[in-house]
Amino acid sequence: MSETPIKLGNQSIETIENIPTVLPVLPLRDVVVFPYMIFPVLVGRESSLRAANEALQRGKNILLVAQKNPTTDEPTTEDVYHHGTAAKIIQMLKLPNGLMKILVDGVVQASIKRFVPNQAFLEAEIVINRAKVPEGREIDALVRHATTLFSEYVRLSRNIAPEILIAFDGIKEPQRRLYYMASNLVQSVDAKQRVLELQSLREQLYELSKLLTTEIDILKIEKEIDTKVQDNIQKSQRKFFIQEQIRILQDELGEDEASPELSKVKEQIRQAKMPKEVEEKAIEEFNKLKKTPSMSPEFTVTRNYLDWLVGVPWSKRTKDNLDVKHVKEILDEDHFGLERPKERILEYIAVLNLVRSMKGQILCFVGPPGVGKTSLAKSIARALGRKLVRISLGGVRDEAEIRGHRRTYIGSMPGKIIQSMKRAGVVNPLMLLDEVDKMSMDFRGDPSSAMLEVLDPEQNNTFNDHYLDVDYDLSKVMFITTANVRYNIPLPLQDRMEIIELPGYLDHDKKEIAKRHIIPKQLKAHGLEAKTVTIEDESIARVINEYTREAGVRNLEREIASICRKVAKEIVLSKNGSAKKVKKSVSVTADRIEQYLGVPKFRKKAADRERRVGSVTGLAWTSVGGDILNVDVTIMRGTEKLTLTGQLGDVMKESAQAALSYIRANASKLKVPQDFYKGKEIHIHLPEGSIPKDGPSAGVTMAMAIVSAASGRKARNDVAMTGEITLRGIILPIGGLNEKLLAAQRSGIRIVLIPSENVKDLAEIQEKTKQGLKIVPVGTIQEALKYVFSA
Repeated sequence: MSETPIKLGNQSIETIENIPTVLPVLPLRDVVVFPYMIFPVLVGRESSLRAANEALQRGKNILLVAQKNPTTDEPTTEDVYHHGTAAKIIQMLKLPNGLMKILVDGVVQASIKRFVPNQAFLEAEIVINRAKVPEGREIDALVRHATTLFSEYVRLSRNIAPEILIAFDGIKEPQRRLYYMASNLVQSVDAKQRVLELQSLREQLYELSKLLTTEIDILKIEKEIDTKVQDNIQKSQRKFFIQEQIRILQDELGEDEASPELSKVKEQIRQAKMPKEVEEKAIEEFNKLKKTPSMSPEFTVTRNYLDWLVGVPWSKRTKDNLDVKHVKEILDEDHFGLERPKERILEYIAVLNLVRSMKGQILCFVGPPGVGKTSLAKSIARALGRKLVRISLGGVRDEAEIRGHRRTYIGSMPGKIIQSMKRAGVVNPLMLLDEVDKMSMDFRGDPSSAMLEVLDPEQNNTFNDHYLDVDYDLSKVMFITTANVRYNIPLPLQDRMEIIELPGYLDHDKKEIAKRHIIPKQLKAHGLEAKTVTIEDESIARVINEYTREAGVRNLEREIASICRKVAKEIVLSKNGSAKKVKKSVSVTADRIEQYLGVPKFRKKAADRERRVGSVTGLAWTSVGGDILNVDVTIMRGTEKLTLTGQLGDVMKESAQAALSYIRANASKLKVPQDFYKGKEIHIHLPEGSIPKDGPSAGVTMAMAIVSAASGRKARNDVAMTGEITLRGIILPIGGLNEKLLAAQRSGIRIVLIPSENVKDLAEIQEKTKQGLKIVPVGTIQEALKYVFSA
């Protein structure tokens, strides 16, 4: 650097040679002071005040360095950069609060050689950068490039006044231009410090150009983002202003013109043929929609509401097929058996032929899984020519799923009933409410209570969904509900439905269903032909008895599908893996069933072959049909107590207690020793032990088993019984008689004792179920004794 004197305003001229080698050091926060830069500094720290005062006394020269961390209050030698600017204090002003304001003028780059020990303030021996300013084309080019970039930077930046460029154009020396640009660059202390630390002008210009290029790129992106935001805001504001102007003009002119989109909505309202009250509500909402800005959240809420109002059917309906013969043919074609539900549907069709309109058609099909409840409802819809909509109620625990949510909630929508009506598109669909016994309740409400209005013929013509908030007529809908267990349906809901029991299929019913429906369906599904694959009746019977244990036919269908897969594999392998058409005929005999399906999964439970003391056969109802129930009683020495095993429920345990109490109270009448229980333990066991059992209908069976064990008489092995008992020895009626009689027939029982009050139920049981059984009604335990212990 030349020793040309530097002009400092009105101050004296300062040269590099006049700067001492040891100077006080003034640390600066968040600023880098460059040479040729006049900068005001507010001094407040004690050490800084001492350094500034010392500089004023020595000749006003001071070293300005930046702090590495601006939050450090008392910086040490490690907390400051070792490259800075040697400057001269050209003005000093002491403030009333003890602070000092000094005006410094940067003179030259300097670096700290070493710090001089000083407890009062930082002091250092410095080395001044005396490098000469290089000349040449490269420097000229670098200065021009940096100047162009700086001009672009000032133009793009919002933080720098354009007047900066006017002063910049008056500077000619390359080094002064460099420091002017660096000092006006809005950058971090680290970035500016990198420029100051470089000793070569060429390297400094390269570093500055790099910083300027990066900043320009960032500023361009910022400007692009800002332009897009402003464009969007201007478009939205412009649209809003225009809409407001149109609305005001329409109000002034009294016109009712709307946008094409809203005109379409109004036309849909007009064509929906809503009831008068509903149409008035829709027009009211439509007028509100017209005056609502499209950007408002209320616009979307109102628009969705109107879409639901016009989307739900109000008058459109399908024409019922009232040909009774046609309906009967469809029902018989789709389902075997199920005579009672079929008869009920035919009665409904016959009445519709006469009156054309009938309320209160709410049927409830109750039966075990797989007996055809859902498929029967589908067949009814097909036979009537009605559209079918299905709602699964299993696991529904929120009342709003039935009635919908009020429009005040975000994301609200109608309940399942209104959604299904919109899906159907007509006012008279067949609505299948599946698994009505599986609804539950929690803090959100009780959906079964909400169903009361839906399934009440006197109320459902004014069903009010919380979302629509208008009355909707459900009286033309034919409701069919399904359930597995009748007792799980709330009583008020049962009261509103006509319950039709669908009992489990008997073995011969399953055989017919397999032959008529399952086998043809599975053969077709597996690419087999009926003329090439034959499944014999004995094979079907073996699959039913040994590989399935169910009231319905779902597992039977799976097993037949498994047989079809095995047969298909046989046929294809017989042609060496070729999938060409095969003419080979396969007959599935009973002997080959085990080869196809493996070891039998169930054994057929039969009655004991010989008479035993303390062993009596009962009849039980299960969810998969009827079964026989062996009751074994043994009396042994021990403490006087009654032991019950076999996973018995509370009701069955109470029945055992009642039976024992009756026998002890009437020992002489029953020909049982008076002290048969003294010093004895009575053990009642009901195999199979792993299966839970409950219910009162085994009461008479346990009583007979105790009498047999106490008296030593052998009970007949061909007699089975069922019935609940009282402490007076009266036998009360039971349920599931059809399934129990089937189990007796299947197990080789000849005589079945039933409660006298169940005689009326025999009229509804098919003759083939009663075939081979002698059914004896008994009213008391005394009456049953003669059949159980007769020769």
